[in-house]
Amino acid sequence: VFPSLAQAQASVANEVYQELGQPSVFLFCPTEYCSSLCSPSPSRSCYLLTLGQELLPGIGVVWTGPKVVSQELSATMLEEVEAVLQRRPIIWDNLYANDYDCRRVFLGPYTGRAPGLMARLHGLLLNPNCELQANFIPIHTLGRWFQSELRSCVCADDAGMETAAAPGDSQGPQEGSYSPQEALELALLDWVAEINQQALEPGR
Repeated sequence: VFPSLAQAQASVANEVYQELGQPSVFLFCPTEYCSSLCSPSPSRSCYLLTLGQELLPGIGVVWTGPKVVSQELSATMLEEVEAVLQRRPIIWDNLYANDYDCRRVFLGPYTGRAPGLMARLHGLLLNPNCELQANFIPIHTLGRWFQSELRSCVCADDAGMETAAAPGDSQGPQEGSYSPQEALELALLDWVAEINQQALEPGR
């Protein structure tokens, strides 16, 4: 019926989206959902180009970055994806995911995400550790990163230009910018306080 997988998927997604009354949040995960799965590259992928043309504008497309589990995300990469999909992507961030190897637990701060990414995103989903209690630091530090990004957006609007440091900027973190190490230390203080509070609860 369809000449390509992308056209088949777009047709079904569009029909479901319209049948549901075009909800404000409707997410589509493409078969090529990261750069390493694209052939030959995101900007030259016939599959992604077709999706960008065929999917209705209100449908959000999720993207994990250069890889399924991406250590770094850059504005340049997101600009390439936005151009081919004709919409800003929703990052499905697998930085902390351990469902593929539950012997590992990730407890470090949210890191590897360049300043100024918020303006290039339609949203961000964090795929956490499978162990609930192990996600205190990931979620706490993600919150600090998000607050820093919000401040950058406000500063950019006020100044009429982007104020966040570019990826690879050697000047170090600017005042008010996100510091993974500082975010980790603050998260640890709050986590210890949370653990101590739970220890005092009856039955603990």
